Amino acid sequence: MNCDFIHSTGVGRSRTGWCPSAAGSLSWSQAPKPFVSILCLAVVAMYGLADKLRNFVIGIFIPQYHFHYPVVLCFGQVLVSLLVLNLLHVLGLVPLRRYSRSLGEKLLLPAICNSVQDVMVMRLKASSLHTGLLLLAVPLLPLVTVAFGFALKMSSPPSVHVSVMMSILSGTSVVVTASQGFSYIDPLEYIYTPLALILHGLALTWLGKVSDAESRLPPDAPISAFTIYHVTLVNQGVVLGVLWLLHPDSLWRVLSRGSWNSLLFNGYLHAVLLLGALLNFLLGICALRISPFAAAALHSAKQVLQPFYLLL
Repeated sequence: MNCDFIHSTGVGRSRTGWCPSAAGSLSWSQAPKPFVSILCLAVVAMYGLADKLRNFVIGIFIPQYHFHYPVVLCFGQVLVSLLVLNLLHVLGLVPLRRYSRSLGEKLLLPAICNSVQDVMVMRLKASSLHTGLLLLAVPLLPLVTVAFGFALKMSSPPSVHVSVMMSILSGTSVVVTASQGFSYIDPLEYIYTPLALILHGLALTWLGKVSDAESRLPPDAPISAFTIYHVTLVNQGVVLGVLWLLHPDSLWRVLSRGSWNSLLFNGYLHAVLLLGALLNFLLGICALRISPFAAAALHSAKQVLQPFYLLL
């Protein structure tokens, strides 16, 4: 994919940074264009491979060990992300601030949307290895973020030619994929797929909106993208914790069903949690540092391009 869309979605503007010193010495606009393109392609390739590996592991882990607990898995991913971020903060590698109630209130909506969307997608992957309708809708995510961006009056929406190009690619991908038909569609997909698509697009767009708002604060009080993502994770942990309490699958039932003495079980479980945490981190930071549209394009790149590979 051509990475010029990054410049068209506002990367050059000032966003909540990694840290003030780094922001002053390095910016996307100063980086050589070939370097930016190679870096974008590397991130897209890494994300696609990590997503493919995670789906492969889930396809083995959940059916083999009958671990059908999507809320628990999503809650575990959030805990892993929080553990890693706080560890990096202790080592001085990541700037984090204490949880702010005002910032937490602003990020409550994307936390709720991400939590519900993650549980629904995990539920579909746990119940069926096909998820055809869900894969069909993924290429539409960038268009959903564009629509929400206009609705929420984002300061830097993607340019018209980038939006048109993505519309053509997404539409073509959907048509080619649908023309091949589906061997099986889980009935839940008819409800979960459009709802998950809307919630995911809203969450990414709201993260970008909060990032834009925080970037307008006085220069002496910058809030890093890591802090915003950390606060979102804390909110997600609370939301998923409440969902778990309301769910019939209690902690004792989960512990009793797991093969905790098996090295393979623990290996698969840790792979699912780590890969899920990595994918969510890349999407969140991309939405905060670049734009919601870029994050949506990253998430849907594999599904958008895959039908074109099949046509070759």
